Amino acid sequence: MEQKIKSLFNDQIVSAACTKYGIPIDELSFIGGFQNFVYEYQLSNHQYILRFTHSSLRSMELLTAELEWILYLADHGVSVSRPVGSLLGNLVEQIEIDDSYFMVSSFEKAQGKRIGYPDCLKDLDLYEQCGMITGQMHRLAKSYKPQSERHAWHQNYYLQNVTKFIPPSQSGVLESCKALMNRLKHLDAEINTYGLIHGDINVGNFLVDNGKLTLFDFDEAQYSWFVEDIAIQLYYLVYVYGDDSMEDRQLQCQRFMEHFLKGYVKENRISENELKLIPLFLRLREIIVYTGMYRSFDMSNLDDWTKDYLTQSKARIENSVSIIESYF
Repeated sequence: MEQKIKSLFNDQIVSAACTKYGIPIDELSFIGGFQNFVYEYQLSNHQYILRFTHSSLRSMELLTAELEWILYLADHGVSVSRPVGSLLGNLVEQIEIDDSYFMVSSFEKAQGKRIGYPDCLKDLDLYEQCGMITGQMHRLAKSYKPQSERHAWHQNYYLQNVTKFIPPSQSGVLESCKALMNRLKHLDAEINTYGLIHGDINVGNFLVDNGKLTLFDFDEAQYSWFVEDIAIQLYYLVYVYGDDSMEDRQLQCQRFMEHFLKGYVKENRISENELKLIPLFLRLREIIVYTGMYRSFDMSNLDDWTKDYLTQSKARIENSVSIIESYF
């Protein structure tokens, strides 16, 4: 999160939000957040999430569109963290601060536990569950008629700000990003391959309770090719293997894709031609992750794993290769 946004956030904003949602302020507990300020609270023996989003990151229309999409999925049987209204019944409340504002939204808290690293790396049942819920969302996206519009893939915050966060000296990275985006813009986009996606499914954005997966954090929901949602999940399950563990990376890819697709095809169809596009979207995700690290990390104080990752990632981006090439 940018320091400017952090400096604007204060206790008065939190207090105003509590008033709008009828939350005793001593019930709030800060739990973090990468793009947003996120709290949890309890009312009437039910647990909820309260999220603050600054207007420099999202417009009111974009945030409303996100919440409408989640409600549509919940109403059609997808296991997601459902939005809840304020005391006035609004999905989003606005709190002014200087010449900008924070938007506040609330959600039912997902039940269960996270399955983090390294446990997620060989959880075949989890991959099938991920496939099923992803396929379910993509099938429903084909018939979804939004009232408010989300942005398209090329308007992703990190892609829009690559030149802001990546040093000009890294011309190879900047040129590769531009070339990849130009290539993707020429891909066919039609109702069976392109629509509203989650945009950031990873082990931090779902919980599992007795084998049931509940998905949340649709902050990166966007219009894109459905296959991007698959590539994102694959990326976060293989990028932990460095270039000195290429065989393990390849085996992890095979494990994930086999069991993910087993679940996915129960809910939605996907063609071989679509799957062949995964390396392109792995490259796109790598650029987004690389840019995000430059935005948020102190480059003078990195651990050894992060240093190695950034070195290897930079080389892949500059050479226009994906973290997995041969499987597809």
